[in-house]
Order: sequence, then C-alpha cells, then structure tokens
Amino acid sequence: MNILKIKNWYSRNHIHIKAWAFFIIYEVFITGLIFGIWSTFGNHLFHYALNISLFYLHAYGVQKILRSNLRFNAWLIIPFVLIELIAYLALAYPIDYLISKTVGTGFKSELVFNEVYVLRALWRALYFIGFSTGYVFLLNSLKERRRVQKLERQNLVNTIEKQALENDLVQSQNNFLRSQINPHFLFNTLNFIYNDARKKAPLAADAIMNLSEMMRYALKRPEASELVPLSEEVEQIEHLINLHKLRTANTINFDLIVNGDLFGLRFPPLIMLTLVENMFKHGNIAHSTQPSIVQIDYDRKTLSLTTINMINEVKKKEVESHHVGLENIDKRLNNFYKDKYSFKFYKDPLNRYFTEIKVDVENPMAGLN
Repeated sequence: MNILKIKNWYSRNHIHIKAWAFFIIYEVFITGLIFGIWSTFGNHLFHYALNISLFYLHAYGVQKILRSNLRFNAWLIIPFVLIELIAYLALAYPIDYLISKTVGTGFKSELVFNEVYVLRALWRALYFIGFSTGYVFLLNSLKERRRVQKLERQNLVNTIEKQALENDLVQSQNNFLRSQINPHFLFNTLNFIYNDARKKAPLAADAIMNLSEMMRYALKRPEASELVPLSEEVEQIEHLINLHKLRTANTINFDLIVNGDLFGLRFPPLIMLTLVENMFKHGNIAHSTQPSIVQIDYDRKTLSLTTINMINEVKKKEVESHHVGLENIDKRLNNFYKDKYSFKFYKDPLNRYFTEIKVDVENPMAGLN
C-alpha cells in the first residue's frame, strides 16, 4: 500500500523532482568548478531543503493573495516578501551554525553573522522568491489559457447547438407546411377563391380562410433564437382544429382549453402546433367517449401545456418518427429554458397518449423585443 502511495505521489510530482534534481546538480557543479570548493552533503541537504521550502511557501502565499477578494490585493505581496526574508534569516543562521559545528560546511572561513552574511542570505532568498513568482505566473497563465480554450470550445458547442436548433425549426416548419410557392401569389389566389366561394360554399370559404391564416403564420419564419406570442400559436391551433372539423363534417371529438391570460407571454414557435399536428396524425381524434384535449394553464409563474389523445392503433408504425419529433421539441425547449422546464410524454393504461410541458416563467414579458 505504501509503495502504491509513493508511486502515485511520484507520478503527480515527477516533473518537480526532476527539475529540482537537475537544478541542484547544475548549481553544485558550477559552484565547485568556479570556486574550487566542494561543500559537504549535509550542508547542501539543509540549505536546499530551506530554499525549496521557501520556493513553495512563497508560491502558495502569492496564489492565496491573488485569489483573495481584498481590494488591491497584489500590494499585499510586498509585506509578505518582507516577512519571508526576515523568517529566512532567522532560520538560515541557526541552520548554518549547527551545520558548521556538526557535519561541517566544507569552507575554510569561519561562520560570522555580519553584513556580508546578511546580504548573501537575502540575495539567496530573493533568488528563490523570484523563481517562485515566475512559477506562479506561469501556472496562472496556463490556467487562463485552459479557461480560454474551454470557453472557445463552449462557444463552438453553442454555435453547433444553435445551428441544430435552426435546422430543427426549419424541419418543424417544413413538416407543418409541406410545400411552398411564392407567398404573394399563394395568398392572392386563396383570397380570390375565398371571395368567390363565400356565397356559394360558406364551409369551403371558412376552410380556405383557416388554411390561409395558418400558412401565413408558418411563412413568417421566426429566427431559431426568437420567442413568439403564445396567443398567436393558440389562434393557429384553433384554425387547425376548425380545418379538421370542416374536413370530417364535425365528427372529431377535440377540446381546446385555455386557463389564464396569455397576454405578453412568449414561447418558442411551432412547438404547440407540432404537438397538435401529431395528435391529428397519430391519434384517434374521433373517439366517442375519450376526447382529444389540448390544455394550456398559466398562473403568472408556471406555464403548463398538456395534450391528451387516444392512440390510433392503425398508425402504430409511425411511432418512431413521432418520437424523433418529440426529441427535437425537447432539444429546442432545453435551448431556451435550460433547467427551468420539464417535458414528458407517455402512454397510460387506457391507451391514451400524453405530452406535458411545464415551464417556469417568472417574467411573462421575457423575450419581448
């Protein structure tokens, strides 16, 4: 177990160990070659232990000062260095004295506490403090560089997510409006047909008007990052329900329930319309006893959107594509609301399919431009 701990410690600190070993060997040999004096092992051991301790103590202290919330905290480094120098002198001379009386220093001159000794000791201390300061700023520089790289990666991810969101919005619009021609030509033609059919076939005229309003709304093409008034989406849901009622001679069993004032409330576009369209596409909306329900509840703090419909057994093969659409809705909701929403979809024992969206909307005017 101890061997494993030593291996783990070495793997974390091997760069420091190798750097200090190289530095000590370099200094010892340079000093010996230049001055022709080779000190004792004990002298080197105690002095480098003191200097290396000063190096890490200074690095730790400077990092603490720079991370503190004190105003002008960088100026605290000056008194901190002065305290370090005083402490270094207070330790260096007793250590030198003990070494000279025990293992020896290897130098011929006697140890004397004078001006020369003080200047030499202070220079040595400042030498390691300077290295330590550079070490701290190198660490901070590397940390800042990693932070910038992380932000750049996050920006890239956000850009990709935004592009994916825009693609999902386009897909929703394309699913809602399968084909498009020139809008001006389209609406002029629909208006002509509506005016011509209003007297001869009122039901057909109503269908044309509902379809025209829905297509006009879909062709607005809001940006993927925009919210739209939820009341407009509700109007389009009403148009869609009216169209299906006209198409099926009012045989569908479908209710739209709105509780709360939706004025000023904004919501991602085409999400509710997509859910309602899925009800018509995949559900049994003509069930005699189980109505399909779209319910919107808003109490100024929470927005709840619920759809309930019987599952159409004939269309079960389309469930996979249905789930893909729901996953796209979940991604779009997450992009707008992050952790302030929930989205569930499930089947109950009565063979009913539920979708439930709940959003925390503290400020109903959020997103209003």
